[in-house]
Amino acid sequence: QNTLIVCFSVGYSAVALNHVIDFKEKKQEIIKPVSPSELFPSLPIVQGTSKRIKVLTRLTLIVSDPSHCNLLRSTSANIRLYDIIAVFPKTEKLFHIACTTLDVDLVCINVTEKLPFYFRRPPVNMAIDRGIYFELLYTPAIKDSTMRRYTISNAISLMQICKGKVSSQSENKPLELRGPYDVANLGLLFGLSESEAKAAVSTNCRATMLHGETRKTACGVVYTVKKPRKVEEEETTVPACKKAKTQA
Repeated sequence: QNTLIVCFSVGYSAVALNHVIDFKEKKQEIIKPVSPSELFPSLPIVQGTSKRIKVLTRLTLIVSDPSHCNLLRSTSANIRLYDIIAVFPKTEKLFHIACTTLDVDLVCINVTEKLPFYFRRPPVNMAIDRGIYFELLYTPAIKDSTMRRYTISNAISLMQICKGKVSSQSENKPLELRGPYDVANLGLLFGLSESEAKAAVSTNCRATMLHGETRKTACGVVYTVKKPRKVEEEETTVPACKKAKTQA
């Protein structure tokens, strides 16, 4: 409740309750998400609007072995109940699998220590084409100077490849939470442009929410393309009077 009040006061209009599962620990089960209405009977109203703050449910899976990805490939009933699905790969192989095959909305990146692998352009580009965004945890950059150095260095190496397709995350401590404009300023340190830094806390987050909705509901997408007209068809459709003028 305190964290939600802080989010409301610093200018956020939507938050996600994060349920983290680490498969290294024993007896980890994916349970049904708790309804936000049970935790917060009365939600605050967003500043400057008449709408109440939106509370979503999110599932983050920490995977350290390829066998952990089988759960995401299966159609689990409880997984489909979450609004946002995120995966936290620990190795380069799992990072490649998460970008190319897993049906998720976010790929979380640990930028607080020296990465055991380099970011490669092909899997990152494939994730972007699939509508998946990358997430950086900015809280460690506030708490410690060593982690700040690793965070900035790793974030810059990721930004050079992912073209600013990132979002931001904070831990559940109200004192370490920052407003949208402060987070956008941090994005400038990570190598983002001003527009990309603003998108990391606004449009990118909205796109992730929409991606989660389509993941839960849509089975496919149909789109139409206008067929180009051939030269012969154009000649037959031109009136005879116009043909005479063009030939003259």
